[in-house]
Amino acid sequence: MSVRWTSKDMPSQRGRTIVVTGTGGLGFESGLALARAGGDVIIAGRNPARGEEAVARIRKEVPGAAISFERLDLADLRSIAACGQRLTAGRERIDVLINNAGVMTPPRREVTADGFELQFGTNYLGHFALTAHLMPLLRRGRDPRVVTLSSVAARGGRIDFDDLHSQQRYKPMRAYSQSKLACLIFAFELQRRSDQDGCGVTSIAAHPGVSRTDLLHNAPGRFSAPGLARSLLWFLFQPAAQGALPALFAATAREARKGGYYGPDRLGETRGYPVDARSPTASLDPVAAGRLWDRSVEMTGAMFGHSRGDAAGKLGQP
Repeated sequence: MSVRWTSKDMPSQRGRTIVVTGTGGLGFESGLALARAGGDVIIAGRNPARGEEAVARIRKEVPGAAISFERLDLADLRSIAACGQRLTAGRERIDVLINNAGVMTPPRREVTADGFELQFGTNYLGHFALTAHLMPLLRRGRDPRVVTLSSVAARGGRIDFDDLHSQQRYKPMRAYSQSKLACLIFAFELQRRSDQDGCGVTSIAAHPGVSRTDLLHNAPGRFSAPGLARSLLWFLFQPAAQGALPALFAATAREARKGGYYGPDRLGETRGYPVDARSPTASLDPVAAGRLWDRSVEMTGAMFGHSRGDAAGKLGQP
């Protein structure tokens, strides 16, 4: 891996089609960097006004950029399916999917349109379903990669198979940590299944450290304790452009390893430049990963196949 890798080290993305979920923060910075590198970037999010604003800002920064917005609500399986259908109808292939968007620690338990706990449903299940819908396009991509964003919070996470949606007990950070651990498990399991099925799609995980985004303003609220910390102690959070580097490295660097996990290199992986991140023990259990995958298929109806050995359900082949 390059020392102090930055977006300036990114190889040209000209001719590559890249989908990034999330219109602000890390999603915006990733889209901007990829557009600068010549990629055909699709920013996907639930708010059209914010999406078009992000597109306009990127076009201002990168005149002639190939950048567009696609409506996607990760908290609604119908919206995810509709987005997948539109992209399938309008694109020949997708080369990179960055599963970035998320929600963090709403103070009270909320649910998605399909009744899932909001953080588990949006951060993990929404991206699980989106990846399933886009897998046929990814299989046709050139050096196709799926990059899924986890978090340092995954270290404290536990998959509670008896209460995945926090119906018995809801604690905001506990639910967030579970969702981000699930994202990491998914990234590793997707690589296992890709290897088994020979579909050629590379799956890599990344996390941004502690970055200056609007997550803590949007969910807990600007005047909550976490929101005030984000506002008043802004200097403890690295810029969003810096936080985007591990995902950009995973998405574009030639030396990024399939099945790898990347995060910042300093202060306990909270800031710095991309390096191999420490994977929590709970993310490495293939039996638990298979169990989570099967439960996720049941909940979302995603056409991934119901077990690792199910030949009829190979990745990207409904």
